[in-house]
Amino acid sequence: MTATRPGHSPLGPRIARATLAAALLVLLAGPMLNFGLVPWQAALGLFAGAAVLAGIGALICLWRLIRRHGGVVTVIAAAAGIAAATIPMAMVMMAADKPAINDISTDTANPPEFVALTADMHGHDANPATYNPAFAPAQLRAYPQIRPLDVPLPREKAFRLALAACMNWEIVAADANEGRIEAVARVPWWGFRDDVVVRLTEIAGGTRIDIRSKSRVGEGDLGVNARRISTWLDRLAASVSKAGT
Repeated sequence: MTATRPGHSPLGPRIARATLAAALLVLLAGPMLNFGLVPWQAALGLFAGAAVLAGIGALICLWRLIRRHGGVVTVIAAAAGIAAATIPMAMVMMAADKPAINDISTDTANPPEFVALTADMHGHDANPATYNPAFAPAQLRAYPQIRPLDVPLPREKAFRLALAACMNWEIVAADANEGRIEAVARVPWWGFRDDVVVRLTEIAGGTRIDIRSKSRVGEGDLGVNARRISTWLDRLAASVSKAGT
C-alpha cells in the first residue's frame, strides 16, 4: 500500500484536473452550439454551470497553493479556473445596463419587415418575427444613436453600397426594385443566428436607409444587435462619403 505524504491529499490533483475540465467546457460551449451538437439552452446551461465549477475549483486550488500544496498542475488549474469564471462575469457586467430587448430598428414606428426570412426558416422555439412596440422606448433610452441614415444618392446606387456593406452576412434576399435586403448574421464564437433586414426609401434629395436586426432566440441580446447596426451604418456612411468624393 502506497503511503500518503503528510499534508498531501490525493483529492487535490483530482480537483485540479476537474477544474481544468470545467474550464475547457466553458470554452467548448460556444463551438458545440455553433456546430449544432447541442441546443442553445443546453449550451448556455453548460457554459454557466461549468463556469461556476471552474470558479469553485480555482478557489480550492488557490487555497492549496497558499498552504504550499500542489504543483504545476494546480497552478495551471487555478489560472484556468479563474479565467473561465471571469468570462460569464464579464458578460453579466456588460449586460448590466442593457435592456432586455432582442429587436433593434432604426425606425421603431414603422420597422422594416421580414419577407424572405419566414418563420419556416427558424427553429420551433425562435422568437416571432413581428416587432414588439414595447421595445421602442427602451431602445430610445439605451441606444439613442440608432437612427435612419439619409444619403444624397439615388436609391439604385445606395442599394449597391448597402449590399456591399453587408460583409460576412448570409444574404437571403436582395431586391433592388423593392429596396430591400435580408440577411442572416452569426454571433462570433456562439454562432447564434440573427435576422437582419435593410430598407431603402426614396426621399427628397436622396435615399433613406433603415435597418433592423433581431435575435432569433433569447429575451435580451447583450447589446449585440445595436452594435451590429451601428457598425453597419458607420461602414455604409464611410462608403457613401467615399463615393461622393
